[in-house]
Amino acid sequence: MFRSEEAATSVRRPDEGGRSTVFGTRGAVACEHPSAALAGIRALDAGGTAADACVAMAAAMAVLAPMTTGMGGDAFLLYYDAGTGRVLGANGSGGAPRATTIEKLRDRGITEMPERGGLPITVPGAVRLWEDAATKLGRLPLAQLLEPARAFAGEGHPVAEVVARYWEVGEDLLRKNEAATKTFLPEGRPPKPGELFRQPDIASTLAAVMDSGADAFYNGRIGRSLATAAQEAGGYLTEDDLAAHETSWVEPIHTDYRGVRVYEIPPPGQGIAALQMLNILEGFDMADLAATSAERIHLEVEAKKLAFADLHDKVGDPEFADVPTEDLLSKDYAATLRERVSREKAGASVGPNLGDDTTYLCAVDAEGNGCSFINSLYMGFGSGVVADGAGVGLQNRGHSFRLDPHHPNALVPGKRPIHTIIPGLATKDGALWSVFGNMGGPMQPQGHFQVLSNIIDHGMNAQEAVDHPRHFHDHDSNNLLVEGRVPTSEIDKLRSLGHEVELGSSYVVPVGGAQLIRVHEDGVRSCGSDPRKDGCALAQ
Repeated sequence: MFRSEEAATSVRRPDEGGRSTVFGTRGAVACEHPSAALAGIRALDAGGTAADACVAMAAAMAVLAPMTTGMGGDAFLLYYDAGTGRVLGANGSGGAPRATTIEKLRDRGITEMPERGGLPITVPGAVRLWEDAATKLGRLPLAQLLEPARAFAGEGHPVAEVVARYWEVGEDLLRKNEAATKTFLPEGRPPKPGELFRQPDIASTLAAVMDSGADAFYNGRIGRSLATAAQEAGGYLTEDDLAAHETSWVEPIHTDYRGVRVYEIPPPGQGIAALQMLNILEGFDMADLAATSAERIHLEVEAKKLAFADLHDKVGDPEFADVPTEDLLSKDYAATLRERVSREKAGASVGPNLGDDTTYLCAVDAEGNGCSFINSLYMGFGSGVVADGAGVGLQNRGHSFRLDPHHPNALVPGKRPIHTIIPGLATKDGALWSVFGNMGGPMQPQGHFQVLSNIIDHGMNAQEAVDHPRHFHDHDSNNLLVEGRVPTSEIDKLRSLGHEVELGSSYVVPVGGAQLIRVHEDGVRSCGSDPRKDGCALAQ
């Protein structure tokens, strides 16, 4: 029997044409590219863990979106072990080359870390973390997890639409490096959406790692190629720097927000800023504010300014600097910061901003293990330097170092710079509640709070939470970018409070791309994947 016309017209997709939440009862993945998401779900189908799925997706994204991520970048993960209830963290970032110093840069007339070229290249840690995650947390051989990426590179893949736009933005940078031009502009231009693109050099590099493990990347022919490329571009990276690199397994930091425990990677990551925002805003009744209201946006921006002031002044690599992590995360300290938030007037801002390109992905397996994973070249196409013959684009993570020897984020040989990339994970009453993330440089802590608050304070489902209008406060310009779906009346209110508001289109790039999987009490997994990206969520 057909429904009545009235009943039929009342049925609509979420958000009037938006994506539906994806539901499952076993494994689930969410990623920025459908082909990478498929690699992740196939790893779960083969009996792999959430960590296996994330490694497969991260490697695939290194080929499918080479401007945001790659083998020449860094990676971080958070992992919930369903058997023990423990949350593990891994910092897969590398340090500054041992031969680089502030004095050497000053002798070359450099007063600030360059954005591109050889000098901001640090040791890439992603490949080592891929192997370590598979070995420590997975069940499948690394070679099996990397095979989809190798196939995409060797046999070719159609370039996705959002990826193609990012590629076009990076064209001028790629033309400055001969190997980058040859690798990523083989037809003399960026590939178009749907155009088949092959990367034979990176296919060969992936094959070597599949055969011999991560050591094949950090030593021998490939390691030599990486070091040579960095040095020819004016940097200091050496084969010894690469050979000495190891993943750091770390104790995650956390705070509680309205009964949900939220975990982040500790400094030098900026996850501490996300936790500070949660602590500050816990003292306001966010649920009482409309989800697109000026009042909500104002409070979130003001909390962000305070958290980022601490981030820029007090955070660095704790192996080299005294970072007051415990003090910064205390509820008492949050209360003192909260007193500085005016509900009637926008406060001042500090800088500088950090980089903006990353890929985030996550997975939950049938046993309930959860993995939150992020992989990045820092800025689009990283340093702009590609290792000839290896096809590996090298990151420019060292750009965030300060050349003030007294700053906690000062450049020091072997030191890790402050990192923008932050995976998120949350538990409730000891059980996995969510794996989530929001790529986009300094947007990431802001996005973590906005997406979590959408669910916790405003009762949104997984897809609604990542689709909902977001806003991005830029420290450098003190500009507040708000997506165009926020009502004009609320924009006017924000301006009356003193915010320098830029009203964007319905969906804008600077608010990043979010992926999220919720695990409900009955075991159902609900997944959201950002429409601002090419990707999707899949569930078993």
